[in-house]
Amino acid sequence: MGSNSFRLVVYGFEKGSWWALTDEIREAVRVSEGLGAEGELQAEPMDRAMHTAAVYAAFCEASGIDEVDAVATSAIREAPNRDDLLKAIKKETGLKVRVISGEDEARYGWLAMVNSTTVEDGYGVEIGGGSAQLMRIEGRELEDTCSLPLGSVRLTEAFLPSGKPSNKELKAVRRHVADELEEVDWWPRKGGRLIGIGGTIRNLAAATLKQLDTPDIDVQGFVLTRDAVEDLIEELADKRASKRDSIPGTKPDRSDVILGGTLALATMMDEGGFKEMEVSEAGLREGIFFECLLEDSDPPLFDDVRRESVVNLAHRYRTDDKHVGHVAKLSLELFDSLGEAGVHDLGDDERELLWAACELHDIGVAIDYDDHHHHSAYLILNSGLAGYTSREQVIIALLARYHRKGDPDVSSLGDLAKKGDKGRVRLLSGIIRLAEQLERSRDQSVKAVEVSVPDGKVVLRPKIRRGDPCVSLWSARRNSGLLAAAVDREVEIDEG
Repeated sequence: MGSNSFRLVVYGFEKGSWWALTDEIREAVRVSEGLGAEGELQAEPMDRAMHTAAVYAAFCEASGIDEVDAVATSAIREAPNRDDLLKAIKKETGLKVRVISGEDEARYGWLAMVNSTTVEDGYGVEIGGGSAQLMRIEGRELEDTCSLPLGSVRLTEAFLPSGKPSNKELKAVRRHVADELEEVDWWPRKGGRLIGIGGTIRNLAAATLKQLDTPDIDVQGFVLTRDAVEDLIEELADKRASKRDSIPGTKPDRSDVILGGTLALATMMDEGGFKEMEVSEAGLREGIFFECLLEDSDPPLFDDVRRESVVNLAHRYRTDDKHVGHVAKLSLELFDSLGEAGVHDLGDDERELLWAACELHDIGVAIDYDDHHHHSAYLILNSGLAGYTSREQVIIALLARYHRKGDPDVSSLGDLAKKGDKGRVRLLSGIIRLAEQLERSRDQSVKAVEVSVPDGKVVLRPKIRRGDPCVSLWSARRNSGLLAAAVDREVEIDEG
């Protein structure tokens, strides 16, 4: 129950196997609207809160949800008359609302960040409607935290009352945020790694993505630059509040307050010396869920976020673990051996992307076997793989897309592309395609592959575990052309 919106999220999970968001409802309650000098909740926002809580409680009961955790943040936390609202909600809906402190709010934000990114040491920021949480992370632990009254709704009502702000009003917001940050002695001055969560930041990332030539992907892992934030400030400030929802990616019910949050973020980045920020889809709600899912761990953290996100997605779609695991084994053997022989100069980063694609290349079968390589790519692109950048997610999807057939086309990377990506994708696609065919009979009969490079050609010698490998060898020979083209060498498969 946030200052700007109330969100109901539903998670399904099987411990040790998979978890997933299965439903979500969002209502722009704006419970913090019109707070007076005493900070009291006003009658109309309280009525909206009551109605929304009743709808959410009815949904949970109708859906048979086993465990409900209703959590309230800054606007309700700080209101002198909060008990009036909480007692009324409990009486009318049965929901017992848990009001969390600013420190707890930051802790849940930290859990969301470290379980959805690879951050080891760095800083985190979450901008809500009423407050902003700042965090310092060291060794994946939460070292410092503070809650500041710098939420988007609060700043808008205090400094940006007019439909179209003046330069004086914009400067006043920046100055106020900077003054608040002066009290945070651990906030850096020379940058570092910065992670952003929360609705305001997600919305800014979505708006920036809409301006780029990229696939239609979520903001998970997207890198939002300080320059892009300033561009958005100029675009938002140039429009009246009622017209800002015309900017692609901006939510209509957030458009009137998003400028305040954007100015806060820009000032935080400036004061901290940050040039960019990595965005995570996860937030307070995910942090609360992770505490439940990982209750047997202290602290409740995934050991390896990237691996966990890949395995989780594979298990959600019930892939054949033995088959995809063996394709991964053969692919990595080929990758390593070809590298040792000097055929390519790719490194650990590409090796991990190859592994992820191997684990996920068949998830599209959950939709249909025909064209399952296309379905796999679609599911990967729309899953928001935690711990991977936007570019890495697109590359993983491309490798899954071309694991069966076709000449790899990397144009979908668009503005995310880096020099050499065409060659990377062709080589990795050639490897996974050949490994898939060596495991064509799905019985792990080809247990390993030896690689040699005599006379300028690549010779592969499959090691047979059992049975007749004729299907695998026949299929591999028919599908070795992409690898041969990628390395510009003849590829020979030797039965010996």
